[in-house]
Amino acid sequence: MSLDLRRDAFGRLLLTGSDGVVHEAVVPVRAFPIAAPGEGLSLLGVDGRELAWVERLDDLPPAQRTLLDAALAEREFVPEIRRLREVSSFSTPSTWTVDTDRGATRFVLKGEEDIRRVGRAMLLIVDSQGLQFVVRDRLALDRPSRRLLERFL
Repeated sequence: MSLDLRRDAFGRLLLTGSDGVVHEAVVPVRAFPIAAPGEGLSLLGVDGRELAWVERLDDLPPAQRTLLDAALAEREFVPEIRRLREVSSFSTPSTWTVDTDRGATRFVLKGEEDIRRVGRAMLLIVDSQGLQFVVRDRLALDRPSRRLLERFL
């Protein structure tokens, strides 16, 4: 598959359709950002309509893949929790102190319903501000982290 993608002078993503029409400010959106991030990507125009569909990111030429990866990284921010250091209380709301792939942070968990299972071992945790954190494999966390987490599952 080949797409005619590039950035304009302002850094916005441009897509030239097969009809030669240039679509400005194109937004890439993953269909399954957590469960299958490399599969199913929609390129949306400013009106929210789909302009193109990418079945698999790995099928794109390297230059286009790099361009889309950069655009997705700008749009998506989902830190991965690697370790739970402390939980203020085992009832909610509680303040969690964690290590992520982007550094240490603290957030407030409003309720246990804000921890969602995604598949067998993956978790999606939403803090009180709406920021999402992912635990890719809760079984791979260290023992103290698993113990803290299990109190909320």
